[in-house]
Parts: sequence; structure tokens; C-alpha cells
Amino acid sequence: MGKVGFKRLSSEAIIPTKAHDTDSGFDLYAAEDVIIEPGETKVVPTGIAVLLPAGMEAQVRPRSGITSKTKLRVQLGTIDNGYTGDIGIIVDNISPVNSGIYKSHYLGIDAKAIKDPKPTKDNTDVFTYLIRKGDKLAQLIVQHLPQVEAEEIEYLTKTERGIKGYGSSGVN
Repeated sequence: MGKVGFKRLSSEAIIPTKAHDTDSGFDLYAAEDVIIEPGETKVVPTGIAVLLPAGMEAQVRPRSGITSKTKLRVQLGTIDNGYTGDIGIIVDNISPVNSGIYKSHYLGIDAKAIKDPKPTKDNTDVFTYLIRKGDKLAQLIVQHLPQVEAEEIEYLTKTERGIKGYGSSGVN
């Protein structure tokens, strides 16, 4: 079993953890409070840098609980083997921008109201999220990275699929 090195870039940063030994990823925690308004994208710092073993890469991925319970979407991010800066978490708030017909609410990532304690269920809500310092926001997956080189070629081998693209194998 290999080891991944984590360095705190601030004294209050939380070292990534696994809830269970069999978990695929390390949980990543927000290093500061961040407000994400409807329609905004922000990069949430973790205050953590990573030292990956040779031949490995890491990916920042969403946590299913946040995706299923909120309008927040953590975007996939790649950590190259030689990167030693802060691991940032790219987060979109896909709640519609308030056009005046929606009721605005402030929520935490646990989907509990911070203000306006009773959100409606009739799609007339707009959600501004407060990600709090210490919130478990994403996960870091470490995996082997195949070593390949690029080379220009003149011809591609013919295949059954060929140039058939999106939706070519059916919609179902």
C-alpha cells in the first residue's frame, strides 16, 4: 500500500480523512467560509497540498450527499503529480438567479436553512449557500496514471463504430 502525503498550508486546515478503510476517496474540507450565490462558481480552498507517489494522479470529485440534497455541484478537478499548491474545490450553485419571483433562502451544505427556516417546495426558491470552514465538501481520489506519449499518425485503424458519435448507440 502506498502513502499519500498531505501538508497543511494553514494551521487550521483539516487533513483529508477516510470514514472507512474501504472508502474510495479522502474527504476534503473547506478551509474558510465561502458564500456562493445563485448562478455563481467559486473555488473553495482546502488549505491542503498533496504529495503524490510517482505514477499517480488525484481527482477532486463530488460527494453524493451534497449533490442529491442541494443545488451545489462540485466539478471534477485534476491534480497533476507535480502540483504542490492548495487543492481547490470548484463549486457551482445551479439555483436559478433571482428574478424577483423567487423566495431567497440561505442554506448550509447540509441543506438546512441559515435564514428563512421554512423553504417552500413549489420551485419558487432560490438558494444562496454558505459553505462553512470545516465542512466536508468533496473527495479526493488517488489513482495510477498510465505513462503514455503523444505521436502524430497519418491513419486511424478502421473500427466498427468509426466516426459515429453522441447517441449513435441509441438513447436507451
